[in-house]
Amino acid sequence: MIDPWWIKQLRRPLQQLAQVAIRLGLTANQVTVGSFVVGMLAVPALAYEVYGWALLAILLNRVGDGLDGAIARIQGSTDAGGYLDISLDFIFYSAVPFGFLLADPLHHGVAAGLLMLTFMGSGATFLAFAVMAAKRGIENPAYPNKSLHYLGGLTEGFETIVVFVLLCLLPQWFNLIAYVFATLCWITALSRLYAGYRSLECSDKSWSD
Repeated sequence: MIDPWWIKQLRRPLQQLAQVAIRLGLTANQVTVGSFVVGMLAVPALAYEVYGWALLAILLNRVGDGLDGAIARIQGSTDAGGYLDISLDFIFYSAVPFGFLLADPLHHGVAAGLLMLTFMGSGATFLAFAVMAAKRGIENPAYPNKSLHYLGGLTEGFETIVVFVLLCLLPQWFNLIAYVFATLCWITALSRLYAGYRSLECSDKSWSD
């Protein structure tokens, strides 16, 4: 919901960090893959309930996710890089609740499963519209530097990371936090489904005229 504002706040520090990374010889794709590998270390950390290390892995992953985009804007963004970035992002998002499921399948199983299902619904409506929007040339003024058309919603990247941080700090409240966030994510998915359908329906009419 506040991703456009948050991205603006991070743009300058990420640009400075990107310049350092480039001087070290790093590319955007290398940072994308490296941050994904680091982020996936949160899964065994969560499974063994080492929440401090899990939180560190999650935060480093998110820093890397912002850094790869900053590097790409300097070196030149590519469709291949954008595809790699968004694909690994969605795998990472679902991996975090899976880590909590491994920690306590009996008590966390339903809540973690619902959260992963919810991420699938949110991601599917997001990515499917991005494909159609690219086909129709639909503009995306809120996220002009993104490789894909970002269809906003109540829960976006910033809100997801806040929830992941809360889950690591308050693991005893995992089920409650997961159920509340899943509800908000479903609101996002349904609103995206409606907004995306209406936008494409209007586009269909304009193309047929």
